Amino acid sequence: MPTFNDPTADAAEANAALRGLAHASRRIDNPDKLHGIVGELLAATRLLEQSFIQLAGAGITYQGRAAHDDGDRDLGAADVWAAADALRQAAQHVSAAESCLDQASGHLGRIAWQPSERQWVTVVFLQGEEADRVLDFIDRDGTDAAIEYLRGLDYGDETNNAALANGHVYDELPDSTTDKYAKTAGYSLTYNRTLGNVALYRDYNPPANATANADGSQRVEPAQDAANVEAARRALDERRDRVRGDGSWFTPDRIADIKRDRGLER
Repeated sequence: MPTFNDPTADAAEANAALRGLAHASRRIDNPDKLHGIVGELLAATRLLEQSFIQLAGAGITYQGRAAHDDGDRDLGAADVWAAADALRQAAQHVSAAESCLDQASGHLGRIAWQPSERQWVTVVFLQGEEADRVLDFIDRDGTDAAIEYLRGLDYGDETNNAALANGHVYDELPDSTTDKYAKTAGYSLTYNRTLGNVALYRDYNPPANATANADGSQRVEPAQDAANVEAARRALDERRDRVRGDGSWFTPDRIADIKRDRGLER
């Protein structure tokens, strides 16, 4: 929280907030948020310009106390004026950025974002040892075989309902700079050896009456009330828990059959 009287603490908090924004804005789930975000940054640039001008003035106010380590006050005063000049130039650059942000805000304010015609739902997301096994499977048999393998965990409407309930519905596939991708037949496989995770997503066409939550995820409609969604989630978990006698962690009957039909069993 801002102190309004401790500029050192408030500068540190502003830095932390901008660091958080730089991280959070790597992915925007809902374009409706853009106008508000840019508007907040527009206000911030105006305050930043004011702060730079005030800091330049503060240095000049105390120039009589400025000196280098050797006690040379003339050099100290020269650096005060040089710093003040640099801060004023920074204020001018921020003013130019403010003008650009004002234009961006105006453009964004006139946009009526339309619902996405196609989205992606999470079929399965794996980490740790479970992901390692799939990564080994990819190395051994390739990505197409891995997609065919994991799609056995897709149970249609049950998967859709679970994804809707958990907010795992996306206009664009979640990604990282080190992710690798493979797509086939309406599915997209994302895997990351550095982070040790694997995910399978399926093409999803939202119903005409679907609405969006504030975070961009699809809102569950009355036909998908809490009880129905919870029941679907339990049914989905029960299906995924059914494994063959060999105890394979993600080998439901359907996947084992696929492996056998494709000659993937060792």
